[in-house]
Amino acid sequence: MTVDEQRRQERPGSPAPPQRLALASDAPRISELMRASVLELFPRFYDQRQSASAAAHIAHLDMMLIEDGTYFVHEHNDETVACGGWSRRGKLYTGSGDEGDDARLLDPGTEAARVRAMFVRSDWTRRGLGRAILESCERAAHAEGFSTLVLLATLPGVPLYRSVGFRETGREMVTMPDGVELPCVAMTRRISVAD
Repeated sequence: MTVDEQRRQERPGSPAPPQRLALASDAPRISELMRASVLELFPRFYDQRQSASAAAHIAHLDMMLIEDGTYFVHEHNDETVACGGWSRRGKLYTGSGDEGDDARLLDPGTEAARVRAMFVRSDWTRRGLGRAILESCERAAHAEGFSTLVLLATLPGVPLYRSVGFRETGREMVTMPDGVELPCVAMTRRISVAD
């Protein structure tokens, strides 16, 4: 039995794996998950060139998320199967290049927290892991005084974000460092955590 066949057999009756904050030591497994997720899921929404560019430029871990304690992982059998988080800093998404204010702390009273780098392994999609990470992001951002979440979604993530109440605020064509353009969707959601 191949590893993929074993994973598919485990999926139906397996409970959702636990969530925790990511550690620096998780970086290699997170990077591996990001790349695998892009290569497996993006071709359903983007062409071959766009998917390859995304694997090179979007599937890249921003260590500041882990250092800030705002990035979460779900693990199953010592494998990372989902990851994602939020940021209190200016950078909206990985692959945007290095801007002068990327590391700037946002003002919770006037600015929105950023949802960042959400990836789920293809055999663990539609299991509630992305939703669980978004709920953790919302609670943590709310605890720091933020009232709104924003994100720039790649097309595979749009259905999840819509299902939890994010609304589209615009469409953008993001140019990757290699010149490939990727259609993305800007979205926002008011934080609705009960005090």
